[in-house]
Amino acid sequence: MNAPKIEERVFLLPDEQKVHYEEDNKIESAANFTVIKEDHTIGNPIRVQLLRNPDVLFAGYRMPHPLIDQMKLKIQTKSATTPVTALGDAINNLTKELEAINRQFEHAVAEYKEKENAGAMEY
Repeated sequence: MNAPKIEERVFLLPDEQKVHYEEDNKIESAANFTVIKEDHTIGNPIRVQLLRNPDVLFAGYRMPHPLIDQMKLKIQTKSATTPVTALGDAINNLTKELEAINRQFEHAVAEYKEKENAGAMEY
């Protein structure tokens, strides 16, 4: 089969870097990031989180080709911050948001199981 092994599409090889940074010379306070072995699953939430930051003027991503496992992310910021700082803040805020969602989910599951167990005892 010509398809690459799943390990090659998910895990980093020893000589690979997850993120490549390139300053944009055409636009002030802008940068391009290439994130390998990622897709829309992480691209869109990061973009949304970046756009919540009032210091971010532009945040967008694209997938160059469906068979290429990389995401291109462009960030432009006001002079008060840098694209690298904005991306770091967005990732940290997204992590906190996802942890809060996970806690709410776990709490709801525990409540559901508690109600189900309580109901099982009744005749």
